[in-house]
Amino acid sequence: MSKKQKGMVQRAAIALLGFLISASPLVGASPALADEELHGLTLFGSLKYPVGFEQFDYVNPDAPKGGTLRYASIGSFDNLNPFIVKGRAAAGTSTFIYDTLLVSSSDEAASEYGLLAESVSHPDDYSSVTFTLRPAAHWHDGERITPEDVIWSFETLTANMPFYNAYYADVDSVEKLSPLQVRFNFAISGNRELPYIVGEMPILPKHYWADRDFTATTLEPPLGSGPYRISAVDVPRSVTYERVSDYWGADLNVNIGAHNFGKMVFEYYRDSTVALEAFKSGKIDVRLENSSKQWATAYDFPALNEGRVRRAHLSTLTPEPMQGFAMNLRRERFADPRVREALNLAFDFEWANKTLFYGQYVRTDSYFDNSELASNGTPEGDELALLEPFRDQLPDALFTQAYANPATDGSGSNRGNLRTATALLKEAGWGVNADGILVNNETGEAFTIEFLLVSPAFERVVQPYLQALKILGITGSIRIVDTSQYQNRLDNFDFDATISTFGQSLSPGNEQREFWGCTAATQKGGRNIIGICDPVVEALIDAVILAKDRTSLITATHALDRVLLWRHYLVPQWHIPYTRAALWEQIEFPDPTPGFNIGFPSIWWHTAETANIDASAN
Repeated sequence: MSKKQKGMVQRAAIALLGFLISASPLVGASPALADEELHGLTLFGSLKYPVGFEQFDYVNPDAPKGGTLRYASIGSFDNLNPFIVKGRAAAGTSTFIYDTLLVSSSDEAASEYGLLAESVSHPDDYSSVTFTLRPAAHWHDGERITPEDVIWSFETLTANMPFYNAYYADVDSVEKLSPLQVRFNFAISGNRELPYIVGEMPILPKHYWADRDFTATTLEPPLGSGPYRISAVDVPRSVTYERVSDYWGADLNVNIGAHNFGKMVFEYYRDSTVALEAFKSGKIDVRLENSSKQWATAYDFPALNEGRVRRAHLSTLTPEPMQGFAMNLRRERFADPRVREALNLAFDFEWANKTLFYGQYVRTDSYFDNSELASNGTPEGDELALLEPFRDQLPDALFTQAYANPATDGSGSNRGNLRTATALLKEAGWGVNADGILVNNETGEAFTIEFLLVSPAFERVVQPYLQALKILGITGSIRIVDTSQYQNRLDNFDFDATISTFGQSLSPGNEQREFWGCTAATQKGGRNIIGICDPVVEALIDAVILAKDRTSLITATHALDRVLLWRHYLVPQWHIPYTRAALWEQIEFPDPTPGFNIGFPSIWWHTAETANIDASAN
C-alpha cells in the first residue's frame, strides 16, 4: 500500500470511528465478569434448538446408511492437503474428513451448535470466546482431540492460507485453559461474528503433522476426525471417501440423519459436457446443473423420460452470489472507474439471456442479491450518515441515483450504450486511432483484454462480448487453460480479466476483508483477485465487522454494497434463484430442503431398496 493510500485509509478509519462510537456501545465496553456456557451461537436473536434437542427438523432420522454416491468434479487434482496454496486439492478434502468446533444449522440464518465443542462461552463485549471440548472427541487413530490441536490448527492455517490469515485477523492469541478448554482472545471488542467464525475453523491433528511437511503437497490420505476418511486415490481421476464405522460423533444430535452415504466417489472429468454424458449414462448419480443451455436442451434422454432420472428446482433463502467479468486492477488500463463502467455498458445481458440462456436468468444488481442485505434506491438515514464522511471520495451519483446495470431491448442492438461507453473512454484518456484501435492518448498503448477461462462452456458467453468490445476499438481474446494453470495464474494475479464468483451469507463479516481488503490485494493465493484497495471500502468492511446488531449490520452492508457497485469493479452477470438438480432414482433428499442450504450431500441418502444394501451396513 502506498503512503497516499495509507493516509486515506487512516482518515477513513477516523471518520468511521465517529460513526461507531455513536452507534455502538460495545466498542470499548468492559468485559463481563462471567461467561454463560452455551450449547450454540447465533448472530440473530435466539437459537431455534434448545439444549438437548434430538435432531435438526429438516433431516430424515430414518435415512438408510450405505450405498455409494458418485459425483463429477471438473479438471484434476494433485494434492490431498487443502490448507496450503500449492497444488490443486481434491474435491471434499476440506469438508468430509475434518470436524469443526461448531456446526451450522441449515434452517436458521447464522446459527451454530456444538460438534467438537461441548459448550461455548464469551463475555458480553465479545473480546474472547472459550470452547470446552467433548471428552469423547478423537481422531481416526484413536488419539483424543486436545486444546493443543486447536491452537496448532489456528497457527498453521493462518500461516499458510491467505484466506484464514484475513478471516481471523482480529484473533490476537489462543491459549489452553484446561485439558478440555481453549480460549481465543481478540484484538478488538464488539465483533459479534468472531466467536461464530472461530467455531467454523477446521481442527487438524498436531501429532500427525509433527514429522510431516505441512507446506508440501501430498497424496498420502491425511488423518482426520470427521465422518469420512479417504479410502482410495487415483490421481488425477478420482478420490473416494468411506464412512467411518466408529465415528466418534455419529450419535450427536447435530449428526442424526446426516452422513448417510457409505461411500462417496468424486470422479474427475475434462469438462462439464463430458461430465453430463457420464451422468446420462448412469456413471454419475447427481448433477447440479449450472448451464441454462444444458438444462433447456440436453436432458431429453431415455432414463429421464422413463422416470429413472428426475429434475428438481431447489430453492433457498440465501443471497445470490455476485458473478461477473472481474478485471485485474493491477493492470493500469483498468484503474480508472470510467473504463470499468464502459466495459459494463458493452455487455448486452438482455440479448445474452434471450439468445444463450433461454430466458432463465435475471441480471445481478447487488453483491447480496435476493436478500435484505442488498442496497436499493438512494442512501437514507443511518446509511447516509455512514457514507457522508466519504462524500468527497465517492461519485456524486451514488447519493442521488439508484444503481442500475445498463439495459437493452434484447434485440442485439446496443448502440446507445456503446456510444456512452465511447464517451467514458474518451474522458479517461483513450481514443480510437486511424486503424480503429483504442489507444491511450499519452502512451500510445493499445487497449487489449485477455479473458482467462477454465471452462470452455463460457466461451459462447465471452465471444459475443468480444464483438461488442471490438466496436469500441478494444482487442479481446480468450485463453482457456487447465485447472492447475488457471489456479496458478489467479494465485499470482497473472490475468487481465476472468469470470469470478463471490458468494455471500446472510451474515457478512470478516470474509469481506479477503474479498475486498487492501492486505488481501497483495497476498498471492488470496481471494481479492480484483486487487481492490480503497480506503472507503476498507472503512465499510470494518463497519460490517463491528456492527453491534442486525440493524447496524444491514446498514453497513447496504453501504458497502452500494460503494462496490458504483466503483464498477466488475461487470455483473446473472443469477438464478434456485439450484437445478438432476438425480437418479436411487438418490433421495429431504423435501422440502432446509431454507438456507440444499444439504447436499450431507443429508441426502441412497435408498436401501435400489442399492440392494443392508440399511445398517457401513
